[in-house]
Amino acid sequence: MREKARKCVNASGGIGRKGSDCGHANRQWPMMNQNFRHPEILELAAQSGKVTVEGLAQHFGVTLQTIRRDLTDLAEAGQLERVHGGAILPSGTVNIGYADRQILFEAEKRAMARACAALIPDGASLFLNIGTTTEAVAHALMQHRNLMVVTNNMNVARILTGHPDCQVILAGGILRRADGGLTGDLTVQTIRRFKFDYAVIGCSALDSDGDLLDFDISEVGVSQAILDQARQAILVADHSKFQRAAPARIASLSRIDAFVTDRALSEDLADRCEDWDTRVIVAGV
Repeated sequence: MREKARKCVNASGGIGRKGSDCGHANRQWPMMNQNFRHPEILELAAQSGKVTVEGLAQHFGVTLQTIRRDLTDLAEAGQLERVHGGAILPSGTVNIGYADRQILFEAEKRAMARACAALIPDGASLFLNIGTTTEAVAHALMQHRNLMVVTNNMNVARILTGHPDCQVILAGGILRRADGGLTGDLTVQTIRRFKFDYAVIGCSALDSDGDLLDFDISEVGVSQAILDQARQAILVADHSKFQRAAPARIASLSRIDAFVTDRALSEDLADRCEDWDTRVIVAGV
């Protein structure tokens, strides 16, 4: 979370570390348009699971009423749920919108993408599935040579169109216009025709016991097929996935060969990954 001035209250209600003068920091923010505040409010909510009206007002240097209007707008858009004194992430049945996910933890996603790309040698075949983090991985693969990439993510295909030494195969399926994903039986049938050296997948949430979760049941079936057809499976997921819930189970981390994330795991889950022989890579920003 972005740290603010000395003894300023952070957006989740706590106290920030020492920095510049609080008053000076506050004077830089009042002219910020609410359209610019909304993405950062969502990022702060994803980091801590909740935000408070008072903490956000201090963070942005605006009035409590302004923040209440922001939270109401975000709640009406289905991006947050209002609670007394603030807001929390939505209930675990609907994902955050694609445009909002694109701007969440951008630096962390780039770091994870670089760490993931380092695991993939030249001359490999791989699958990249739906998600903004796998799209970051596609960018990180632009210097690799002689790749074959199969994907059900039209954004990944578009990114790799600019890679002259990468064969791109787009799986068929039903187009999900919200994020350019392809899902359904046709997607699974296409995947079953391959045996990939590597599968790089994301997920919408991670349970404390190491289960990978998603919101879309049809996407779950695709992810399971990807894991079945891969010699090695790599999961890329940032820390916020542990603070979310989703209703559909994909698989356990025990199915994953390498888990690339941006923060250390809990001691219990780290021990489980060691027992499962799942390599954990923490990518620094």
